[in-house]
Amino acid sequence: MSLQPFKNIGIGVAFSPNLKANIFEASRLALSLNSKLFLIHIGEKSNEKVTAIKTILAHFEPNHLDYAIVFKSGKPVDVILSTSKEKEIDLLILGAVERDRFFNYQAGLISRKIARQAKCSILLLIKPSVRRVPCQHIVVNGLKDNKTEQTIETAFYVATKLSSEKITIVEEVMENQISVKVEDHVSLKRANLIKKRIEWRENARIKEIIKHIPKAFTKNKTIKLQPIYGKKGYSIGHYAEILRADLLVMPAPPKISYWDRLFTHDMEHILAELPTDVLILR
Repeated sequence: MSLQPFKNIGIGVAFSPNLKANIFEASRLALSLNSKLFLIHIGEKSNEKVTAIKTILAHFEPNHLDYAIVFKSGKPVDVILSTSKEKEIDLLILGAVERDRFFNYQAGLISRKIARQAKCSILLLIKPSVRRVPCQHIVVNGLKDNKTEQTIETAFYVATKLSSEKITIVEEVMENQISVKVEDHVSLKRANLIKKRIEWRENARIKEIIKHIPKAFTKNKTIKLQPIYGKKGYSIGHYAEILRADLLVMPAPPKISYWDRLFTHDMEHILAELPTDVLILR
């Protein structure tokens, strides 16, 4: 992981009721991560628009927020994606709607398309707020994958920057890995033994990853390892909701074709429910 994985943060700004909350959330995050903030407005530039945005940003002038306002006309998805590429944005913030309403509104559909096509990491915000809401508990996907180590390390980095005190690393285990049909107490005992072996193996794998994370990111953190059983995507999303986590961190699939397949199955459960803010890492 780079010492500063998110040098440039982007957010689309529309003159909606959430304008101030979205800008406040993005500005606070940019300051926490020591990033430059690009505010992208789809439409023509005008003095009124510039004044409205800068009036909100004036709150962060004492903190020396580094920002730029970009005006560009065109289709929303095309503008956001092209600007993200031009400005070398590492993290794109998208507004989202809780529950399955995410797919029912036009804004949600646009966010979905951008999330599928963007080459950078995505942060989906479900409840932007002018007043800072502390990010106390982060849940991160520890499913065995070639991007898991980077995902976990980045989660610890973000936790440190946001002063999060607790991280839960979830190891999703498919039920079919327990190849014992429970019919009596003997088979139940065998199934439980297999579960314990799987949990020991998964915990050992995650602990080995944590060992290589800089101590500056892991100190003063309450770290919990949690194997869960069930359908990928749905299980971790449901678990994050039960824990009332403030942020769920997931790795993005490495290829577009795989992303398409995952999006309509595993990731679909996450995005359809949106149990909390979701950070999808690339």
